[in-house]
Amino acid sequence: MGEIDGSYRVLQTPGTRLGAQFNAGISTLEPGQSLSGNMISGSRSQGRGLHIRVQGLDDSQEFFDIDPKAPAQTLLSEVFLRGNLMESDYFGLEFQNMQMNWVWLEPIKPVAKQVRRPSNTLFRLSVKFFPPDPGQLQEEYTRYLFSLQMKRDLMEGRLICTENTGALLASHLVQSEIGDYDDVADRDFLRVNKLLPYQEKVQERIMELHRRHLGQTPAESDFQILEIARKLEMYGVRYHPAADREGTKINLAVSHMGLQVFQGNTKINTFNWSKIRKLSFKRKRFLIKLYPEVHGPHQDTLEFMMASRDQCKIFWKICVEYHSFFRLFDQPQPKSKAILFTRGSSFRYSGRTQKQLVEYVRENGAKRTPYQRRNSKIRMSARSVATDVPKQSLSFNDSLRAQGSPSSATVSFYPAQSPLHSSLPQLSPHNPKGPLCLSPSFQMSTLSLPGQAPSPLQSPILSEVGSNAKLEEEEEGRRKRYPTDKAYFIAKEILTTERTYLKDLEVITVWFRSAVIKENAMPEGLMTLLFSNIDPIYEFHRGFLKELDQRLALWWGRSNAHVKGDYQRIGDVMLRNMCALKEFTSYLQKHDEVLTELEKATKRLKKLETVYKEFELQKVCYLPLNTFLLKPIQRLMHYKLILERLCKHYSPSHRDHDDCKEALKEVAEIATQLQSSLIRLENFQKLTELQRDLIGIENLTAPGREFIREGCLYKLTKKGLQQRMFFLFSDMLLYTSKGVTATNQFKVHGQLPLHGMIVEESENEWSVPHCFTIYSAQRTIVVAASSKVEMGKWIEDLNLAIEMSKKSQEKSSIFLDPGFGDHSNRSSDEVSLEQESEDDMNSSRTSLDKQTHHRANTTMHVCWHRNTSVSMSDHSLAVENQLSGYLLRKFKNSNGWQKLWVVFTNFCLFFYKTHQDDFPLASLPLLGYTVSTPEESDSIHKEYVFKLQFKSHVYFFRAESEYTFERWMEVIKSAASTAGRMSLLIPKGGPMEMNGN
Repeated sequence: MGEIDGSYRVLQTPGTRLGAQFNAGISTLEPGQSLSGNMISGSRSQGRGLHIRVQGLDDSQEFFDIDPKAPAQTLLSEVFLRGNLMESDYFGLEFQNMQMNWVWLEPIKPVAKQVRRPSNTLFRLSVKFFPPDPGQLQEEYTRYLFSLQMKRDLMEGRLICTENTGALLASHLVQSEIGDYDDVADRDFLRVNKLLPYQEKVQERIMELHRRHLGQTPAESDFQILEIARKLEMYGVRYHPAADREGTKINLAVSHMGLQVFQGNTKINTFNWSKIRKLSFKRKRFLIKLYPEVHGPHQDTLEFMMASRDQCKIFWKICVEYHSFFRLFDQPQPKSKAILFTRGSSFRYSGRTQKQLVEYVRENGAKRTPYQRRNSKIRMSARSVATDVPKQSLSFNDSLRAQGSPSSATVSFYPAQSPLHSSLPQLSPHNPKGPLCLSPSFQMSTLSLPGQAPSPLQSPILSEVGSNAKLEEEEEGRRKRYPTDKAYFIAKEILTTERTYLKDLEVITVWFRSAVIKENAMPEGLMTLLFSNIDPIYEFHRGFLKELDQRLALWWGRSNAHVKGDYQRIGDVMLRNMCALKEFTSYLQKHDEVLTELEKATKRLKKLETVYKEFELQKVCYLPLNTFLLKPIQRLMHYKLILERLCKHYSPSHRDHDDCKEALKEVAEIATQLQSSLIRLENFQKLTELQRDLIGIENLTAPGREFIREGCLYKLTKKGLQQRMFFLFSDMLLYTSKGVTATNQFKVHGQLPLHGMIVEESENEWSVPHCFTIYSAQRTIVVAASSKVEMGKWIEDLNLAIEMSKKSQEKSSIFLDPGFGDHSNRSSDEVSLEQESEDDMNSSRTSLDKQTHHRANTTMHVCWHRNTSVSMSDHSLAVENQLSGYLLRKFKNSNGWQKLWVVFTNFCLFFYKTHQDDFPLASLPLLGYTVSTPEESDSIHKEYVFKLQFKSHVYFFRAESEYTFERWMEVIKSAASTAGRMSLLIPKGGPMEMNGN
């Protein structure tokens, strides 16, 4: 029986419950307990009630008398009823077991069967489920209790943060407890109340920060505490010690989004619920089974060793509850009893889901008397404030109305205060509305809760189209009441793009590392070279992002709109970090070597090549893999451009101007050092990308070769004009057709050396619009472009490339074999008219089928489908113009707006539900689209809206400010329209009068 495991499996059939099919009597006794001991304890209690002591979040203690045979839910209901706590399902009672570990009291089982001596045990009320955003807490009293939980976590060393952040949190706690700053009262309060382990060290800083919160209500202080806390990596984290297969000590934790792995206090991995197929434990082993597509078909089960079977089970139970609470739509249904023997643990989550809880509070909260807090101006100790038991809870007050959260679809449910109850049978997680599957297409954030609006600083939950109407009105009203300086939105661009940048680094540091380690596919020397260069950069930017996040969170908000504090600037943060970034120049200079060695190794090692190609097909690798290795150097260019905009915006007398100017000087110095390296790396990256997508050409990355333009042209053949994909390099012109097999690769049909090539317009000769002829030493071809602009760009770039090739000293060594194709014995003035038979196509099918399936969203594929072209200059400009942020999206025929996290890169918009998602849900290639402001006939009567259109496809997007609207228009124009993209001959920033007609 020792090998029987507790498991938690998600099956694909509608209505099928989560978990094992049978119950085989897994023990639910606490470590150290025996069956006889429990029976004795229970018998002693019979005939009289249990006297239970419960400590509140304010440290006050109360006593409750319950029937020994009653389920623990009776005690929980009494605690919630006496405290008049409406959003009760976020909370639970915990106690220390024999091993001094904090364990949650299970509602279904009697207290006496879970605790050895209940009357001698201290139970404490604690937050059990931490939502990702405080905006999801609808009642002021609930947020007050959450802020007390943050206070407890700070003091117990669970909520780890910098001393400055700790002081900031403490200052809001002081404001919440005693009101506005007073030197004597502050010192008295901090002498009596311990808020931080290192309080004496930062006391003056706490008081200095408290002085800035003038006029802030207790409710606003609580919200600020939660806003700051939720952005900390350790928010809601509860460690469960374990070890990996190599014996390395790690800590496991569970959150709303899935399982987290920490090494020390550093999070090294997150497994979203959408990636987890099953959770189970066998003795001391805790097992996570992933979907095959996450880590490939092999080794998809992760194994961790914990100190004991009981600790395994405790953590497993918490995972089951977290998953059920945040991921299920409806209350889990009762579990049917086994007839004889069963296998697996019988434990199931027995409460409401978050979705049901939010809906219940929305339906019933308005009937309640508002919760009255004491006036913050009255000086009092934390204990006296905390022990003031609230009469009722307050639904969102006006001061926080704009910071609401989404709520849920309608579900009728029993009231929170009804005794829940001894009559409830054991519950199991069902989903009567359909299959509950942990698939990549269903993430926790799909639990959108329509009706209320997210805070401007929160991570929104994606809701259905039409559910954001209130969000628009509230944010628009807020924006008009509290106009924000343009500098805030420029600084916010640094924050939003930094979030995307860090996620891009994780593609290498977390996901790719995991893939190569699992298959043992990369030589140790290359592993060291790759990760010793990128890991320190990743760690630096994690810290930098936290600083940006905290500064921007404090910059703009109703509570400080009337105060002009030191936090309403960004130059000091940028200067400090740009100076620190100089130390990483040596790492950045090695990226050239890293990219080259990785490419060599993939050619040499079949196993690594396979892992590389398979990894590129995963959703998390939304761009060609080696582009992520260029991100650190490209990021320097982004800092430079954004700081230039800030310096241009500020007047020389502005207090932030000098710091921004100095930060710009620092980053410009690093960028200048690495500029030539970046140009070389971008060219090498493009050549290696093309090498993987083209069949019939070897050694594309030959020394000295430069990529110039790729795009679609129509080639004259015996069948007429046939679509071909052309690739222009500094020494040759390739043309290809799209493969007819399952792969997305292109097959090379011809290669023309540039040496001796002549290009002429020939519309009149062939009576084909936008037609030109290419004469080479080996063959002559006639091609047609999709527009006059496209033809002009090709001719200009071809002529320039021909001139460049004349100066090259490496011409003869890079030609293909003269026997390539069918052009021997052909005079240079004879036009080549290809005629590819079905036999020719089929003959290549066998070899093509052996190739790995390639990405279908690379630039060449988009050029093929949109009948356009892109130059290397366009690629470089697109790198500079990367942008991220939240936008409201509306389809042409829909009524409502949908809030999405949008990333612009590589001529494409990538859509996520929130910035925390690991991979995009959809993408929109912009090549060929037009961008404009809405017309009168579109009936869009909102500010900052732009319109995207390609043929009959129409989308509307709404930005949050004039600055962000202009930025989105700018970057999309650079990528979408033909006129926006450049010929090699047109300098950056030059005139772009040409249109796409």
